[in-house]
Amino acid sequence: MQVVGQPFRKKDAMALVQGKPVFTDDLAPKDCLVVKVLRSPHANAMVKNIKTDIAKRVPGIEDIYTWEDVPQQRFTMAGQTYPEPSPYDRLILDRHVRYVGDPVAIVAGANEECVEQALRMIKVEYEVLPAILDFRKAKDNELLVHPEDTWKSLCPVGADNKRNLCACESSDHGDVDQVLADCDVVVEETYHTLANQQAMMETFRTVCYMDTYGRLNVLSSTQIVFHARRILSNALGIPKSKIRVMKPRIGGGFGAKQTVVAEIFPAFVTWKTGKASKMIFTREESQTASSPRHEMEVSVKIGADKDGRIRAIDVYTLSNTGAYGEHGPTTVGLSGHKSIPLYGSLEAHRFAYDVVYTNTMSAGAYRGYGATQGLFAVESAVNELAGRLGMDPVELRLKNMVREGQTMPAYYGETAKSCALDRCLLRAKEMIGWDEKFPCRDMGNGKVRSVGVSMAMQGSGISGVDVGSATIKLNEDGIYTLMIGAADMGTGCDTILAQMAAECLDCQMENIIVSGADTDTSPYDSGSYASSTTYVTGKAVEKACEKLQIKICERAAEMLYCTVDKIEFDGHRAKNLENGETVTLQEIGTSSMCGNECALQVTETHSSPISPPPFMVGMVEIELDKETGHVEILDYVAVVDCGTVINPNLARVQTEGGIVQGIGMALYENIQYSDKGQMLNQSFMQYKLPTRLDMGKLRVEFEESHEPTGPFGAKSIGEIVINTPAPALAHAIANATGIWFRELPITSEKIAMGIARK
Repeated sequence: MQVVGQPFRKKDAMALVQGKPVFTDDLAPKDCLVVKVLRSPHANAMVKNIKTDIAKRVPGIEDIYTWEDVPQQRFTMAGQTYPEPSPYDRLILDRHVRYVGDPVAIVAGANEECVEQALRMIKVEYEVLPAILDFRKAKDNELLVHPEDTWKSLCPVGADNKRNLCACESSDHGDVDQVLADCDVVVEETYHTLANQQAMMETFRTVCYMDTYGRLNVLSSTQIVFHARRILSNALGIPKSKIRVMKPRIGGGFGAKQTVVAEIFPAFVTWKTGKASKMIFTREESQTASSPRHEMEVSVKIGADKDGRIRAIDVYTLSNTGAYGEHGPTTVGLSGHKSIPLYGSLEAHRFAYDVVYTNTMSAGAYRGYGATQGLFAVESAVNELAGRLGMDPVELRLKNMVREGQTMPAYYGETAKSCALDRCLLRAKEMIGWDEKFPCRDMGNGKVRSVGVSMAMQGSGISGVDVGSATIKLNEDGIYTLMIGAADMGTGCDTILAQMAAECLDCQMENIIVSGADTDTSPYDSGSYASSTTYVTGKAVEKACEKLQIKICERAAEMLYCTVDKIEFDGHRAKNLENGETVTLQEIGTSSMCGNECALQVTETHSSPISPPPFMVGMVEIELDKETGHVEILDYVAVVDCGTVINPNLARVQTEGGIVQGIGMALYENIQYSDKGQMLNQSFMQYKLPTRLDMGKLRVEFEESHEPTGPFGAKSIGEIVINTPAPALAHAIANATGIWFRELPITSEKIAMGIARK
């Protein structure tokens, strides 16, 4: 292959590094109304009375809206394919506010100063209600987060608002209890992961304006232009045909922008006033009123014979969706269905879960999407099992891991048609020098060095649901335009899809123009989430290019007066094999615009009935100070099987970025609430993220497999890369201290106090 597999620079790289105006706020009209919302100071309350008359008299204020001014049709802000599994439990503004930060009023004004002044002058009288802040107490609590009768669930996910249940389910294979009873060793532990903020550089932001035809145009930093259009239609009560959603460059999303966090409010203002408006979240708003990862408590039972054969795994997950149900029913499934299948020869397995409402900030999508929490629990339990068996955890995994050709347990009956997990593990072991360093070495001065290991898997799109589409057309100058509905979030999907097109059409990368993510001009695409773009949309690109090449040859045959089977096309010119006459691609493109009845343009759509998982192994070496509990990462090695690597540079930085996010989740990021439900981590001063100094040395390699259903044999890579740091670091810390920490983050304070108690 000439283009696929090569480390091409991102198509938008120069515009980004030169600071060109490519982001949402850069493109906002100068006379935009500024939109902000007044937020509830209470975790659970009813708005008894709200006075806006004085605030409306502030010079520059356009209008102020309350719960009485908005449509009363409930909707979900989750960017998912219809019918959404997430319950319809929101209003644009609700009289019943359910967490500290819930919107109470919308203020629109000429500038930020007058809007801020008006916000301070709105007077609200609340009836404060008791709140449920502990998600362990939410299920079947007499206090209901959503008592309203207008709440509804479109899909049978086990939701029941009268029980504070957003979703529940149980599935099993074999007699789990009997097999566990027959095992020589059983590990039974519970692991707790807190919510985490995506903390992308560009906060949530949206610009709206009316066009010449009376349509609402929405320019937003979003991953889901088509889903956003449907959500806005539901929320505003207007036809989808009246709405256009576009995406500029995105300054990071990580799943946060799979939820319509900022779009609703300026869209409402513009639709009501006819004037352009914008809403730019502050960092504080992004911290306290957004869509973080779901807090989960995962209980694991894992049983094995004394020789290390793992026979049964039992997983129960309790997930905290917060005040609203965005992504609640779907994230939780990955905690079991993307952890149990790593172990391929189980006699029995069971997975059950409950997703509950509480009066905390509603959760949403975040890279890893539930698999991250489940893998922390299951991989930690496997490491604990190795300790009790007296086995090397690498050898335990080699004995039990899923391998190519096996049917993956708890993975919907799918077979691992491409799996290099064994090679990933052996290569990582070699890279870090596992045999010389496991489990721990005393370095003197109270410091020890230790290593830890974890495996992970994810998926490649949502099987049977996600749809990717691509339109490819030949222009008169011999250059192609590729139109896609997938959203490049900075990960480089515009680039890798262009690489696939160039490979199919046998041309240079610079001959592919990419136009993306506009509901008026792009073919339908579910959006950029669930690790679907490379695998699902990439296949649509491949199919479209193959059909376009056929059309090019047919047009060339007309020009050269021969049958199409006599045409040879090399990407630059078409040749009549009978007489050697040729026409260039530019001549073909030009000729198609005169006296032609066959457009040199193709749209293809793809959806996959399966979701082949990528696999990964992460190993870490740390130095731990037993006096202070400080953990320094010395070396992190990652070996990834994502099928065929389309662009090694982009795949490597994806992996490195995900690892650093996983390190933050494991050691630093610690969302905390007061006893009244107020989040205490309102800025990056309180919410600690890893910096370059905290990363240590990161080394990434790839062990390619070939996925027969993927474009050029590719699978996904976007999410899996965040999943190994937490269990690997917990393992290394346990090897260094002899203490298992089963709640994240594992801070220096926890380690030091744990050692002192020991």
